[in-house]
Amino acid sequence: MQVAEGIFQVQLPLPFPLRIVNCYLLRDGAGWTIIDTGINYPAGRMAWQAALAELQIAPESIRRIILTHAHPDHYGMAGWLVEQSGATVQLAPLEQEFVRTAWHAGAANEQAVVEFFQAHGMPVELAEQVRHSMVATRVMTLPWPATSVIEPGESLQIGARSFQVIATPGHSDQHLAFYCAEERLLLCGDAVLIKITPNISRWPHGRPDPLADFLQSLDRLAALDVEVALPGHGPLIRAFGERLIELRAHHYERLEIMAHATGGGATAFSVCTAVFPTTALSPHQLRFAMAETLAHLEYLVGVGRLERADAMYREYRMTS
Repeated sequence: MQVAEGIFQVQLPLPFPLRIVNCYLLRDGAGWTIIDTGINYPAGRMAWQAALAELQIAPESIRRIILTHAHPDHYGMAGWLVEQSGATVQLAPLEQEFVRTAWHAGAANEQAVVEFFQAHGMPVELAEQVRHSMVATRVMTLPWPATSVIEPGESLQIGARSFQVIATPGHSDQHLAFYCAEERLLLCGDAVLIKITPNISRWPHGRPDPLADFLQSLDRLAALDVEVALPGHGPLIRAFGERLIELRAHHYERLEIMAHATGGGATAFSVCTAVFPTTALSPHQLRFAMAETLAHLEYLVGVGRLERADAMYREYRMTS
């Protein structure tokens, strides 16, 4: 659907419960720029082909692909689209590093995640199920395109619009948002969502305190005058300031729940099972529940409300 003059939202299917990812086509002079790409599997490719045909956009008129971040549902079809169009692909420097770690060197990353989760209490058989789901997801990021970096703080010209490139880490290590002050328009990716909360996860190769990063990103975004935000999932966001307040409140509430769930000492997996319905989750969902639990526990350590109970960091407990 058209969401602004010269901007079309393309809703692509996903092969996991999130179901839909929003990508955007922006008129760029005589051609087009794509923001985010979806994940590479047959239904996603068919959806792109149908959208381009409906809009009468020839693939070769796609000049650039710009990624808010390198998670598979945003990065996964970049290489396939490059094959169709010859477009260039840009993303933030730390997101480019994530591509190398998570996708190019994926087996080592998957092993690191398994060992990380097991060290924090996840049973071996569940950790192996998580590994298998990660392998299956990595396949859906092929082929991997050549990429170049776009730096936070840059001014990005897309057609007649000038966008400020804003780093909004938290959901990923250097997630980018793109703000057009003249139109009070924000392409916010997964930094802000309206129906669900962005997943904030602690990974073995990621930034050490992603929830602190995310809360600081909310402060940065609150300084913007936004009439409408175009998110990576779910409906457009019009009450942007109110949504930022809701997201902050959600995480403070979750922090309280997790702090008390540690009691006199508990592994992250024990806290995860107390907070999330883990027996009803797929391995894909369990991975994010565990990593989100770790993000909250590490934040609580950082602010002095929890301590790691032993040198191996296997348990957390409330400070006295």
